Amino acid sequence: MNKKIIVGITGGIAAYKIPQLIRLFTKNGDEVKVVATKNALQFVTPLTLETVSGNAVYSDVFAPKNEYSTEHIALADWADMIVVAPSTANIIGKFASGIADDALSTLLLAFAKDIVVCPAMNTNMYNSPVVQENLNCLKDKGVNILSPAEGELACGTSGVGRMPEPEEIFEFAEAVFTKKLSMSGKTVLVTAGPTYERIDSVRFIGNFSTGKMGFAVAEELAERGAKVILVAGPTSLTAKHRNIKQINIESAREMYKACIETFPSCNAAILSAAVADYRPETVADHKIKKAAGTENLDIHLVQNPDILATLGKMKTDRQLLVGFALETDNELENAKAKLTRKNLDMIVLNSLKDKGAGFGHDTNKVTIITADGTVREGSLKSKADVAKDIVDMIGQ
Repeated sequence: MNKKIIVGITGGIAAYKIPQLIRLFTKNGDEVKVVATKNALQFVTPLTLETVSGNAVYSDVFAPKNEYSTEHIALADWADMIVVAPSTANIIGKFASGIADDALSTLLLAFAKDIVVCPAMNTNMYNSPVVQENLNCLKDKGVNILSPAEGELACGTSGVGRMPEPEEIFEFAEAVFTKKLSMSGKTVLVTAGPTYERIDSVRFIGNFSTGKMGFAVAEELAERGAKVILVAGPTSLTAKHRNIKQINIESAREMYKACIETFPSCNAAILSAAVADYRPETVADHKIKKAAGTENLDIHLVQNPDILATLGKMKTDRQLLVGFALETDNELENAKAKLTRKNLDMIVLNSLKDKGAGFGHDTNKVTIITADGTVREGSLKSKADVAKDIVDMIGQ
């Protein structure tokens, strides 16, 4: 698929290699426009960039030759992807902090699609805690970071910080774009958050799930082109992507009904919701008052329908079913047993013993187990990155 690429160039010595990167894109059938900082033009001339790209270079927000008065908005609407190479510590810091004071930094803030950042700088600068914090900030926001290579640097030393060669940047950008469309044409059911099981008009039985993991999975699927049906329990979150249809429910039985009705039209289902196993047999239509002289209140619980097991029985050979398991003891054995018992293709294991994982955190640590016996243990990372890992495994 031919793409519209913006190549952003900043003031690093590796800027002299960027005409070759532009050629790789144009030979691939992509259309390229260049946005350069003023310092970048100290290393490579506008004439060279315009010759290889076939388009005018945008470097000045207020230049009278700009085609539009708001060129950064027009370019953001036009492009499918921005590749910033080389990416200096300066532009990385600006982007992470929301600073927009030149053509490139303004464009980056206006762009809502794929961005590839290629850090290139002295080793000490790259290893600076501030630069690393800024890179992690961008990663958490979904920016694709191509780590620098190790080799000779312009300062005369050798170490990490060298910009990868144009061929590697091109291949990385292609992989990002291809993955973006990997779920195109697929419909996926996702469940997220807790369920609330009413006791009376003001009280309920619930759990501490926030829905963050399920929403991250839904957003990642939608980013890759899938149509997502997100069945969400009570949560403060709202899906952002236009490809996500959010269905809000309260109880396990409401979630069960929504999933049973939806699953037959789906290619896959990822059930990450923390569904209550039991509910009160009867629900009072008024607030239950504390009776004088009564120390105990007995509530008789009955079992809720098992959504995952039911979908496991409904599943056809053309459908993929993924469950989640939150365990505290014998984690791996229990997760494997659940995978088999409920006819799953994959299960994502959480352990409450892992610090920073589970309910309420912005991070998670999971082990992914597939029906063929593959066990892939992950590290602690943002839930957005965990969602990428899960979707990657689905696409294999």
